[in-house]
Amino acid sequence: MVRPHLRLRPPAPPAEPRPASTLLLVRDGPQGLEILMTRRSARARFAPGAYVFPGGAIDEADRAAIDDPALAWRRDQEAAVRPALLAAVRETFEELGILLARDAHGRWASPDTLARLQRHQPLLPQCHNRGLTLALDELWWLAHWITDRDLPIRFDVPFFVAPMPPGQTPLADDHEQFEPVWITPQAALQRHAAGDFPLVYPTVRTLQYLQRHADSAALLEACAAHGGPQWVSCPRAGWWQGREARFMEHEPPFGELELTCPDGQLEHHLDWRHDAPVALLRHVQRLTAPNPGTMTGPGTNSYLVGEPETGHLVIDPGPHDEAHLQRLFDAAGGDIRAIVCTHSHPDHAPGAYPLQALCTAAGRPTPAVLGLPSAPTTRPDSRFQPERALADGETLVLHAPDGSHRHTLRVLHTPGHAANHLCLVLEEDGLLFSGDHILNGSTTVIDPPDGNMDAYLASLQRLRAACDTFRIRYILPAHGYVLGDAARAIERLHAHRLQREAKIARVLAQYPNGDLDTWVRYAYDDVPESLWPVARRSLLAHVQRLRGLAARPGNPENG
Repeated sequence: MVRPHLRLRPPAPPAEPRPASTLLLVRDGPQGLEILMTRRSARARFAPGAYVFPGGAIDEADRAAIDDPALAWRRDQEAAVRPALLAAVRETFEELGILLARDAHGRWASPDTLARLQRHQPLLPQCHNRGLTLALDELWWLAHWITDRDLPIRFDVPFFVAPMPPGQTPLADDHEQFEPVWITPQAALQRHAAGDFPLVYPTVRTLQYLQRHADSAALLEACAAHGGPQWVSCPRAGWWQGREARFMEHEPPFGELELTCPDGQLEHHLDWRHDAPVALLRHVQRLTAPNPGTMTGPGTNSYLVGEPETGHLVIDPGPHDEAHLQRLFDAAGGDIRAIVCTHSHPDHAPGAYPLQALCTAAGRPTPAVLGLPSAPTTRPDSRFQPERALADGETLVLHAPDGSHRHTLRVLHTPGHAANHLCLVLEEDGLLFSGDHILNGSTTVIDPPDGNMDAYLASLQRLRAACDTFRIRYILPAHGYVLGDAARAIERLHAHRLQREAKIARVLAQYPNGDLDTWVRYAYDDVPESLWPVARRSLLAHVQRLRGLAARPGNPENG
C-alpha cells in the first residue's frame, strides 16, 4: 500500500453512490437491434438533457417486496439483486408507461388493463387487484455501473435488458423523462458524435457493446449465457489533449489514474511528455525519453525514485540522448545516488554512463551504474557491463541522514525478455518497476537466443508470487502507463501467453513441415501483418519452448 503521506494529493473521499437500477428494453427493427431511450429533464440534477435508458432509485418498498406473490422470478436471480430488478420494472412503468406484466392466464397484460393502472400509485397493490404478475423473469443482467468518483452525484446501478412486451407504446411522463425514441446503437452513437444526442459515459460504452449484436435474440442469448453482468465498472477520469477523458478498468490509463488520484480527483494529465517529468507520487517521477516507435510505444520510461532529503535513484536512463539525460539530472536536483538498468537493450542502458559523467562534471558525487552484465547471447547493440552486478534479492536503500525517510528497492532477477533482465520492488509502497518484462498496451517481444520463453514464463510466476510477498498493487513499466491490480494483470498476461502458445501448437500440428513465415501467418492472424516480423521472434521462442517440453523426460510422447 502506498504510504499516504507520499501521495500527490490529500484524501478527498468521493460521494457515496446511491442504489439505483436501469432497464434496456429491446426489439428488432428494419436495421436490426433497437433500444428504447428517453431524454432526461433539462432541470435534472444528474445528466440533465441526456438521452438515457429508463430507470431510477431502488427504494425500501422494493427491498421489502421480494417475496410478494405478484413477482415472477427465475431461480438464477439471487435475492440480493431482486430489489434492483423490481425497481427497474417499476421505474420504467412510472417514466414511460411500459410494464412487463402477465395476466392470470400467463399472457402479456393487455393495453386496456394497463390503461387502468396509475403510474404514480404503489404498483404491487394494483397488480394484485388486476391479477397481474410482474415478469421479472424476463430480465437479464447486462452490466453494472458505478458512477465515476469525481462526480458529486453518484449511483450504483445494475443495467438489465428485457424484450419489449407486445402491444405497448412508450409514453413519457413529461416530468422526469421526455421524447422516448427507438434507436439502433449505431444511430445513437452517430447522433451523439454529431452533437445532437447527448449521452453520459456509461451509456456510450453500453451502446458500443450493444453494436456487437445483430438483433435482440443475440443480445438476450449472450446475457443469458453469461449469467451475471458482462462487466462491472467504476470509471476514472483524467485529462487527455486538453479534454476530460474517462476510462474503464481494462483500459491502459486506469491504473495510473488510480495511483495518482485514488479518490477520483480530476487532476492528472495523461498526455505523453518528453520535455518534463510527470509526478506519480511525491517520491516517484517518470520522464519518458523522446524515442517513440513501434517497439517503444510512447518512448522509454525513465524513473526517478527519491526525495530531496534522500537523494534519487534512476531506473532505466534510456538511450544516449543528452537532452533527456539533462532533464533527468535536473529533475533529481543533481542528487543521483545510483543508476540502475533493468536490462541492456539500446533503449534502456546506453544513457547510464553519460548520465554518470554528467553528475561528475557538475561536481556531484559519482553515482554507481548497477545492473547485470549482458550475456554472450546478446546482440551487439545490447552489450552492457555495469560497475557492479546486482545480486538477486539484494536491496538498494535511499534514506535521509537522520533516517526519517527511507525507500527500499529490492532486486529480482527476471530473465526471459533478456538474459540479464531484472525488476525492482519499492517495498514500502508495493510498487513494481517491471522494465520490459511487463508492458502496458502490448506484450513484450521474446527474441532468442537472449530471450527465452521458458525463463520468461517462470519469471512471470515469480513476479506473481512477489505481489503477495510485498503487497504489490501497481506495476510501473518501461513503456506505457502505470498498471493497477498487479496480481491480476500478471495472471492475465501469463494466461495470454499460454493461450498464444496453445494456438501455435495447433498450427505446428496442422503445418508440421512449415517454417516461421508459414506459422506466423496462422498463429498471429489476429495481429496486423505489419507486426508479423516482430511477432516472428516471439513465435520462435514459443516453438523452442514447445520442442523443449516435448523432449523432457516423462513426456508420454517420448515413450
